[in-house]
Amino acid sequence: MATPKKKITATKPNTPAQQRLWLMYPPKLIKKPFIYEVGRKFKVVTNIRQASVTDEIGIVCLELTGARSEVGRAIIWLEKQGVNVEPVEIGVIAG
Repeated sequence: MATPKKKITATKPNTPAQQRLWLMYPPKLIKKPFIYEVGRKFKVVTNIRQASVTDEIGIVCLELTGARSEVGRAIIWLEKQGVNVEPVEIGVIAG
């Protein structure tokens, strides 16, 4: 008797997604309006959750909301511009 195959469901590219990211800018990119450009180039809503910018580094916690494919394209574009993009890890606080 053959075992039934498990049905694998792929995530659809138009599935709504919300992702929080840490963006880290090197000094030469701090003055570039990347968040503005992401909102214009891609069908995503940007929400700055936290930011710290100095002459040496820019660190931004950015929330992107939109179709999964658009969020992915926006992340790839940011990385190609030289921005370091990392997902925000929501961890458990140890007691």
